[in-house]
Amino acid sequence: MAYSVAQRTHEIGVRMALGAEPGDVLRLMVRDGMRLAGIGLALGIAGSVATARYLETELFGVRPIDPITLTSVVLGLAAVAVAACYFPARRAAKVDPLVALRYE
Repeated sequence: MAYSVAQRTHEIGVRMALGAEPGDVLRLMVRDGMRLAGIGLALGIAGSVATARYLETELFGVRPIDPITLTSVVLGLAAVAVAACYFPARRAAKVDPLVALRYE
């Protein structure tokens, strides 16, 4: 996410020069990052369920799909994704439009 923000510095500067508020930039960057994280979480859940079904014969005394474990892992990864999106987005919201437009 930090790399994406660095690449989009010029775009962020243009948005802020045209009147975007720092909160708007923050929401935009977090929304874009969380969209990617949501897709990854959905694919991960599908993959883990498919793999659990495949390995069901190897698991003795353990349910192949434990909802508590699955939920806690998804919530933990979502929290990490929010932090990974929020901090670079906060830095992007503080960008001075003149400095961003001169970037590169």
